[in-house]
Amino acid sequence: QVQLVESGGGLVQPGGSLRLSCAASGSIFNAMGWYRQAPGKQREWVATVTQGDSTNYAVSVKGRFTISRDNVKNTVFLQMNSLKPEDTAVYYCFVDGAYGGSYFGQGTQVTVSS
Repeated sequence: QVQLVESGGGLVQPGGSLRLSCAASGSIFNAMGWYRQAPGKQREWVATVTQGDSTNYAVSVKGRFTISRDNVKNTVFLQMNSLKPEDTAVYYCFVDGAYGGSYFGQGTQVTVSS
């Protein structure tokens, strides 16, 4: 059974930084990444990292966010710098199982406010 445990959300001032982590267990994983959902908006994709460490980012976060992964610990990270109020959202990690299926974490709140 695939389990995802997220951590690292919180309240930060504009221009600040946060680092999200998501530890996955129960399978082998291909792509890992993050989505986010702001109040009143649809969930949007943020970033993805493949097993070979290729990365892709949404235009809105490129240059400010960095995604990485530890394949030994099956953990994906999202380093968020220069945070803006519009980055406020619930952030969900996701993983693509090597044997099929995509799985989402429970979400962690990120609030950017002065």
